Amino acid sequence: MSRVPSPLLLGFDEIERAFERVARSASDGYPPYNVERIAGTETAPETLRIVLAVAGFSRAELEIAVEEGQLVIRGRQAEARARVYLHRGIATRQFSRVFRLADGMQVAGAGLSPGLLSVDLGRPEPRRRGRLIEIADDA
Repeated sequence: MSRVPSPLLLGFDEIERAFERVARSASDGYPPYNVERIAGTETAPETLRIVLAVAGFSRAELEIAVEEGQLVIRGRQAEARARVYLHRGIATRQFSRVFRLADGMQVAGAGLSPGLLSVDLGRPEPRRRGRLIEIADDA
């Protein structure tokens, strides 16, 4: 079933399509992540935020890159000293999570708070240009 856009909002569904592409590009469940839409304000445009659960990873063990129109987030932990676990429930495996970016989407920034890596995406607003359309006489 195709979606019919509102006649008042033609061309404004780019961010929604970008969200759908991001949601479809997930390959497996590790690490788990959220995608949030952050409403625009008078001073900042609408953005998308991807938040990954990266407990146990330090800033030095994480890498964020844009490669061929895709956001690639990698995590590689150094081998820990020999440890004896009675129970091991925290994953320490390497990961690579790829998100396809819509045309014009750019990484605005990234941050790491305890256990959560957030990456903000935005689309720079194009210059607004106006022009007058001449009305021809019906002849």
